[in-house]
Amino acid sequence: MRSPLPMQADDAVDAASFDAEALVPGFIELRLPLDPPDAAMLARADRTMRVWQSDVSGPITIGSDIHKREMCRMFRDTFNPYRPSVLAWPNLDAATRDKIVSLPIWDIAVQTEGKARLRMAAFACMQSDLDLRHAFALNAWEESRHKDVLTRLVETYGVALEPESPYVYPGRATWAYLVTGYSECIDSFFAFGLFDVARRSGLFPAELIETFEPVIQEECRHILLFANWIAWYRAKLSWLARLRFELEVAGVWIFLVWERIGIARAIDGNGPSRAHRQDNNFTVSGAQSVSNGGIALHELMTICIAENDRRFAGYDARLARPVTMPKIVRFALRFMRPRAR
Repeated sequence: MRSPLPMQADDAVDAASFDAEALVPGFIELRLPLDPPDAAMLARADRTMRVWQSDVSGPITIGSDIHKREMCRMFRDTFNPYRPSVLAWPNLDAATRDKIVSLPIWDIAVQTEGKARLRMAAFACMQSDLDLRHAFALNAWEESRHKDVLTRLVETYGVALEPESPYVYPGRATWAYLVTGYSECIDSFFAFGLFDVARRSGLFPAELIETFEPVIQEECRHILLFANWIAWYRAKLSWLARLRFELEVAGVWIFLVWERIGIARAIDGNGPSRAHRQDNNFTVSGAQSVSNGGIALHELMTICIAENDRRFAGYDARLARPVTMPKIVRFALRFMRPRAR
Protein backbone atom coordinates (compact mmCIF):
# COMPACT_ATOMS: atom_id res chain seq x y z
CA MET A 1 0.00 0.00 0.00
CA ARG A 2 1.09 3.57 -0.62
CA SER A 3 -0.13 6.73 1.08
CA PRO A 4 -0.66 9.72 -1.24
CA LEU A 5 -2.39 11.53 1.65
CA PRO A 6 -3.71 15.00 0.84
CA MET A 7 -3.98 15.59 4.61
CA GLN A 8 -1.68 14.87 7.50
CA ALA A 9 -2.38 12.92 10.67
CA ASP A 10 -4.21 14.92 13.33
CA ASP A 11 -5.27 17.65 10.87
CA ALA A 12 -8.70 18.94 11.89
CA VAL A 13 -11.66 19.07 9.52
CA ASP A 14 -14.57 21.36 10.27
CA ALA A 15 -17.74 19.50 11.19
CA ALA A 16 -19.69 21.02 8.30
CA SER A 17 -17.12 20.41 5.56
CA PHE A 18 -16.16 17.23 3.75
CA ASP A 19 -14.89 16.88 0.18
CA ALA A 20 -14.20 13.33 -0.93
CA GLU A 21 -12.77 14.48 -4.27
CA ALA A 22 -10.22 16.68 -2.50
CA LEU A 23 -9.34 14.03 0.07
CA VAL A 24 -9.01 10.96 -2.20
CA PRO A 25 -6.85 11.32 -5.34
CA GLY A 26 -8.70 10.26 -8.49
CA PHE A 27 -12.13 9.95 -6.91
CA ILE A 28 -14.99 11.76 -8.67
CA GLU A 29 -18.11 12.39 -6.65
CA LEU A 30 -21.30 10.96 -8.08
CA ARG A 31 -23.83 13.38 -9.50
CA LEU A 32 -27.28 12.85 -8.08
CA PRO A 33 -30.65 13.66 -9.70
CA LEU A 34 -32.00 17.06 -8.75
CA ASP A 35 -35.70 16.26 -8.98
CA PRO A 36 -37.69 14.07 -6.58
CA PRO A 37 -37.95 10.51 -7.95
CA ASP A 38 -41.24 8.92 -8.93
CA ALA A 39 -42.47 5.58 -7.53
CA ALA A 40 -40.98 3.52 -10.39
CA MET A 41 -37.54 5.10 -9.95
CA LEU A 42 -37.65 4.46 -6.20
CA ALA A 43 -38.57 0.81 -6.74
CA ARG A 44 -35.73 0.29 -9.23
CA ALA A 45 -33.19 1.98 -6.96
CA ASP A 46 -34.34 -0.07 -3.98
CA ARG A 47 -34.02 -3.37 -5.84
CA THR A 48 -30.64 -2.39 -7.29
CA MET A 49 -29.37 -1.57 -3.80
CA ARG A 50 -30.40 -4.85 -2.16
CA VAL A 51 -30.12 -7.50 -4.91
CA TRP A 52 -26.80 -8.28 -6.63
CA GLN A 53 -25.39 -11.39 -8.26
CA SER A 54 -21.94 -11.69 -9.82
CA ASP A 55 -21.75 -12.85 -13.42
CA VAL A 56 -18.68 -14.95 -12.57
CA SER A 57 -19.40 -18.65 -13.00
CA GLY A 58 -18.24 -21.19 -10.44
CA PRO A 59 -16.83 -20.50 -6.97
CA ILE A 60 -15.23 -17.20 -6.00
CA THR A 61 -12.05 -17.96 -4.08
CA ILE A 62 -11.63 -15.72 -1.05
CA GLY A 63 -8.42 -13.73 -1.43
CA SER A 64 -8.26 -13.97 -5.22
CA ASP A 65 -8.14 -11.07 -7.65
CA ILE A 66 -11.62 -12.07 -8.78
CA HIS A 67 -12.87 -11.81 -5.20
CA LYS A 68 -11.37 -8.33 -4.85
CA ARG A 69 -12.82 -7.22 -8.17
CA GLU A 70 -16.29 -8.58 -7.46
CA MET A 71 -16.62 -7.14 -3.95
CA CYS A 72 -15.72 -3.72 -5.36
CA ARG A 73 -18.12 -4.19 -8.27
CA MET A 74 -20.89 -5.18 -5.87
CA PHE A 75 -20.41 -1.97 -3.95
CA ARG A 76 -20.38 0.14 -7.10
CA ASP A 77 -23.32 -1.61 -8.80
CA THR A 78 -25.60 -1.41 -5.73
CA PHE A 79 -25.25 2.35 -5.27
CA ASN A 80 -28.56 4.12 -4.57
CA PRO A 81 -28.66 7.66 -6.04
CA TYR A 82 -31.01 9.23 -3.52
CA ARG A 83 -30.44 12.90 -2.68
CA PRO A 84 -30.90 13.93 0.97
CA SER A 85 -32.28 17.33 -0.01
CA VAL A 86 -35.30 15.79 -1.76
CA LEU A 87 -36.18 13.20 0.90
CA ALA A 88 -39.75 13.69 2.07
CA TRP A 89 -39.88 14.14 5.84
CA PRO A 90 -43.54 13.72 6.86
CA ASN A 91 -45.38 16.03 9.21
CA LEU A 92 -45.68 14.49 12.67
CA ASP A 93 -48.15 14.93 15.45
CA ALA A 94 -46.77 16.32 18.70
CA ALA A 95 -46.61 12.95 20.50
CA THR A 96 -44.67 11.25 17.67
CA ARG A 97 -42.32 14.19 17.29
CA ASP A 98 -41.63 14.19 21.04
CA LYS A 99 -40.85 10.47 20.92
CA ILE A 100 -38.35 10.99 18.11
CA VAL A 101 -36.73 13.96 19.85
CA SER A 102 -36.39 11.94 23.06
CA LEU A 103 -34.56 9.00 21.43
CA PRO A 104 -31.06 8.91 23.00
CA ILE A 105 -29.18 8.48 19.74
CA TRP A 106 -28.90 11.68 17.76
CA ASP A 107 -25.65 13.22 19.02
CA ILE A 108 -23.73 9.96 18.83
CA ALA A 109 -25.25 9.10 15.43
CA VAL A 110 -24.27 12.40 13.81
CA GLN A 111 -20.78 12.34 15.33
CA THR A 112 -20.22 8.71 14.37
CA GLU A 113 -20.96 9.45 10.71
CA GLY A 114 -18.70 12.49 10.87
CA LYS A 115 -15.82 10.36 12.08
CA ALA A 116 -16.56 7.47 9.72
CA ARG A 117 -16.44 9.53 6.53
CA LEU A 118 -12.96 10.86 7.36
CA ARG A 119 -11.65 7.45 8.42
CA MET A 120 -12.94 5.83 5.23
CA ALA A 121 -11.35 8.56 3.12
CA ALA A 122 -8.01 8.12 4.90
CA PHE A 123 -8.13 4.37 4.27
CA ALA A 124 -9.06 4.93 0.62
CA CYS A 125 -5.95 7.07 0.20
CA MET A 126 -3.80 4.12 1.29
CA GLN A 127 -4.97 1.94 -1.59
CA SER A 128 -2.75 1.63 -4.66
CA ASP A 129 -5.39 -0.63 -6.25
CA LEU A 130 -7.86 1.65 -8.04
CA ASP A 131 -10.87 -0.64 -7.52
CA LEU A 132 -10.29 -0.66 -3.76
CA ARG A 133 -9.57 3.05 -3.59
CA HIS A 134 -12.78 3.90 -5.43
CA ALA A 135 -14.85 1.52 -3.28
CA PHE A 136 -13.57 2.96 0.00
CA ALA A 137 -13.87 6.53 -1.30
CA LEU A 138 -17.49 5.85 -2.27
CA ASN A 139 -17.99 4.38 1.21
CA ALA A 140 -16.63 7.63 2.68
CA TRP A 141 -18.92 9.68 0.43
CA GLU A 142 -21.95 7.62 1.51
CA GLU A 143 -21.03 8.07 5.19
CA SER A 144 -21.04 11.81 4.56
CA ARG A 145 -24.46 11.48 2.92
CA HIS A 146 -25.70 9.64 6.03
CA LYS A 147 -24.55 12.58 8.12
CA ASP A 148 -26.44 14.91 5.79
CA VAL A 149 -29.61 12.81 6.14
CA LEU A 150 -29.34 12.80 9.94
CA THR A 151 -28.67 16.54 10.01
CA ARG A 152 -31.76 17.23 7.92
CA LEU A 153 -33.87 14.95 10.12
CA VAL A 154 -32.87 16.65 13.36
CA GLU A 155 -33.36 20.08 11.81
CA THR A 156 -36.81 19.11 10.50
CA TYR A 157 -38.06 17.83 13.86
CA GLY A 158 -36.22 20.24 16.12
CA VAL A 159 -33.79 17.87 17.82
CA ALA A 160 -31.25 19.85 19.82
CA LEU A 161 -27.67 18.62 19.27
CA GLU A 162 -24.48 19.47 21.07
CA PRO A 163 -22.01 21.52 18.99
CA GLU A 164 -19.74 19.27 16.95
CA SER A 165 -16.02 19.51 17.48
CA PRO A 166 -13.71 19.43 14.44
CA TYR A 167 -13.02 15.89 13.25
CA VAL A 168 -9.40 14.74 13.28
CA TYR A 169 -7.74 13.05 10.32
CA PRO A 170 -6.58 9.64 11.62
CA GLY A 171 -2.89 9.01 12.08
CA ARG A 172 -3.35 5.20 11.92
CA ALA A 173 -5.66 4.78 8.95
CA THR A 174 -5.88 0.98 9.06
CA TRP A 175 -6.62 0.94 12.81
CA ALA A 176 -9.25 3.66 12.32
CA TYR A 177 -10.84 1.70 9.46
CA LEU A 178 -10.94 -1.50 11.52
CA VAL A 179 -12.50 0.31 14.49
CA THR A 180 -15.14 1.88 12.25
CA GLY A 181 -15.80 -1.32 10.32
CA TYR A 182 -16.22 -3.57 13.34
CA SER A 183 -18.26 -0.86 15.10
CA GLU A 184 -20.62 -0.77 12.13
CA CYS A 185 -20.90 -4.57 12.18
CA ILE A 186 -22.01 -4.41 15.84
CA ASP A 187 -24.25 -1.36 15.60
CA SER A 188 -25.89 -2.30 12.30
CA PHE A 189 -26.79 -5.77 13.54
CA PHE A 190 -28.85 -4.24 16.35
CA ALA A 191 -30.06 -1.33 14.20
CA PHE A 192 -31.61 -3.79 11.73
CA GLY A 193 -33.67 -5.29 14.53
CA LEU A 194 -34.59 -1.99 16.19
CA PHE A 195 -35.69 -0.54 12.84
CA ASP A 196 -38.01 -3.50 12.30
CA VAL A 197 -39.36 -3.18 15.85
CA ALA A 198 -40.14 0.47 15.11
CA ARG A 199 -41.85 -0.51 11.84
CA ARG A 200 -43.97 -3.19 13.52
CA SER A 201 -44.97 -1.01 16.46
CA GLY A 202 -46.87 1.51 14.36
CA LEU A 203 -45.64 4.29 16.64
CA PHE A 204 -44.01 6.06 13.70
CA PRO A 205 -45.58 6.98 10.34
CA ALA A 206 -44.90 4.54 7.52
CA GLU A 207 -43.65 7.50 5.44
CA LEU A 208 -40.91 8.17 7.98
CA ILE A 209 -39.84 4.53 8.03
CA GLU A 210 -39.70 4.43 4.22
CA THR A 211 -37.73 7.69 4.05
CA PHE A 212 -35.05 6.28 6.34
CA GLU A 213 -34.96 2.78 4.80
CA PRO A 214 -32.21 3.50 2.20
CA VAL A 215 -29.83 4.57 4.98
CA ILE A 216 -30.36 1.31 6.88
CA GLN A 217 -29.83 -0.87 3.80
CA GLU A 218 -26.79 1.20 2.85
CA GLU A 219 -25.20 0.22 6.18
CA CYS A 220 -25.72 -3.41 5.15
CA ARG A 221 -23.67 -2.74 2.00
CA HIS A 222 -20.97 -1.02 4.04
CA ILE A 223 -20.41 -3.95 6.37
CA LEU A 224 -20.62 -6.39 3.44
CA LEU A 225 -17.73 -4.53 1.81
CA PHE A 226 -15.86 -4.49 5.13
CA ALA A 227 -16.36 -8.22 5.75
CA ASN A 228 -15.12 -9.07 2.26
CA TRP A 229 -12.08 -6.80 2.48
CA ILE A 230 -11.16 -8.42 5.82
CA ALA A 231 -11.55 -11.91 4.32
CA TRP A 232 -9.63 -10.97 1.15
CA TYR A 233 -6.81 -9.25 3.03
CA ARG A 234 -6.41 -12.09 5.55
CA ALA A 235 -6.16 -14.67 2.78
CA LYS A 236 -3.27 -12.82 1.14
CA LEU A 237 -1.09 -12.50 4.25
CA SER A 238 1.87 -14.67 5.17
CA TRP A 239 1.55 -16.51 8.49
CA LEU A 240 3.69 -13.92 10.31
CA ALA A 241 1.85 -10.95 8.81
CA ARG A 242 -1.43 -12.75 9.55
CA LEU A 243 -0.41 -13.12 13.20
CA ARG A 244 0.35 -9.39 13.45
CA PHE A 245 -2.95 -8.54 11.78
CA GLU A 246 -4.93 -10.82 14.10
CA LEU A 247 -3.30 -9.17 17.11
CA GLU A 248 -4.37 -5.80 15.74
CA VAL A 249 -7.93 -7.07 15.21
CA ALA A 250 -7.96 -8.44 18.78
CA GLY A 251 -6.87 -5.02 19.99
CA VAL A 252 -9.74 -3.43 18.10
CA TRP A 253 -12.27 -5.78 19.72
CA ILE A 254 -10.84 -5.10 23.19
CA PHE A 255 -11.11 -1.37 22.52
CA LEU A 256 -14.72 -1.69 21.30
CA VAL A 257 -15.77 -3.76 24.31
CA TRP A 258 -14.02 -1.28 26.59
CA GLU A 259 -15.79 1.60 24.87
CA ARG A 260 -19.23 0.02 24.93
CA ILE A 261 -19.26 -0.84 28.60
CA GLY A 262 -18.64 2.80 29.36
CA ILE A 263 -15.04 2.64 30.63
CA ALA A 264 -13.54 4.57 27.73
CA ARG A 265 -15.61 7.76 27.81
CA ALA A 266 -14.88 11.16 26.42
CA ILE A 267 -14.66 13.53 29.38
CA ASP A 268 -15.56 17.19 29.04
CA GLY A 269 -15.63 19.92 31.66
CA ASN A 270 -18.90 18.63 33.14
CA GLY A 271 -18.14 14.90 33.22
CA PRO A 272 -19.06 12.30 30.58
CA SER A 273 -20.26 13.94 27.37
CA ARG A 274 -23.91 13.79 26.41
CA ALA A 275 -23.04 11.84 23.26
CA HIS A 276 -21.42 9.06 25.28
CA ARG A 277 -24.22 9.00 27.84
CA GLN A 278 -26.62 8.52 24.93
CA ASP A 279 -24.64 5.62 23.53
CA ASN A 280 -24.71 3.45 26.66
CA ASN A 281 -27.09 0.47 26.54
CA PHE A 282 -29.18 1.92 23.71
CA THR A 283 -30.01 -1.50 22.30
CA VAL A 284 -32.21 -2.32 25.29
CA SER A 285 -33.47 1.15 26.21
CA GLY A 286 -33.98 2.10 22.58
CA ALA A 287 -36.06 -1.02 21.97
CA GLN A 288 -38.48 0.09 24.65
CA SER A 289 -38.64 3.55 23.07
CA VAL A 290 -39.57 2.30 19.60
CA SER A 291 -41.81 -0.63 20.56
CA ASN A 292 -45.45 -0.65 21.55
CA GLY A 293 -45.68 -1.97 25.10
CA GLY A 294 -42.06 -3.04 25.44
CA ILE A 295 -40.16 -6.02 24.10
CA ALA A 296 -38.28 -8.87 25.78
CA LEU A 297 -34.56 -9.31 25.10
CA HIS A 298 -35.10 -12.80 23.61
CA GLU A 299 -37.64 -11.45 21.15
CA LEU A 300 -35.44 -8.49 20.23
CA MET A 301 -32.41 -10.71 19.56
CA THR A 302 -34.54 -13.06 17.46
CA ILE A 303 -35.72 -10.13 15.36
CA CYS A 304 -32.13 -8.88 14.96
CA ILE A 305 -31.06 -12.29 13.63
CA ALA A 306 -33.99 -12.48 11.21
CA GLU A 307 -33.49 -8.94 9.92
CA ASN A 308 -29.74 -9.45 9.53
CA ASP A 309 -30.39 -12.56 7.43
CA ARG A 310 -33.09 -10.83 5.37
CA ARG A 311 -31.01 -7.79 4.53
CA PHE A 312 -28.04 -9.86 3.33
CA ALA A 313 -30.14 -12.42 1.45
CA GLY A 314 -30.14 -10.56 -1.87
CA TYR A 315 -26.37 -10.43 -2.29
CA ASP A 316 -24.33 -13.13 -3.99
CA ALA A 317 -23.92 -15.98 -1.51
CA ARG A 318 -20.29 -16.46 -2.60
CA LEU A 319 -19.33 -13.18 -0.92
CA ALA A 320 -18.30 -13.29 2.74
CA ARG A 321 -20.73 -12.10 5.43
CA PRO A 322 -20.15 -10.52 8.85
CA VAL A 323 -20.45 -13.49 11.21
CA THR A 324 -19.29 -12.43 14.69
CA MET A 325 -22.44 -10.76 16.01
CA PRO A 326 -24.86 -13.35 14.53
CA LYS A 327 -22.78 -16.17 16.08
CA ILE A 328 -22.60 -14.50 19.49
CA VAL A 329 -26.34 -13.78 19.57
CA ARG A 330 -27.32 -17.24 18.32
CA PHE A 331 -25.18 -18.74 21.07
CA ALA A 332 -26.69 -16.42 23.69
CA LEU A 333 -30.22 -17.28 22.58
CA ARG A 334 -29.64 -20.86 23.74
CA PHE A 335 -29.60 -19.58 27.31
CA MET A 336 -32.50 -17.11 27.02
CA ARG A 337 -36.07 -18.10 27.70
CA PRO A 338 -38.78 -16.50 25.57
CA ARG A 339 -41.19 -14.29 27.44
CA ALA A 340 -44.50 -16.02 28.12
CA ARG A 341 -47.34 -14.45 26.13
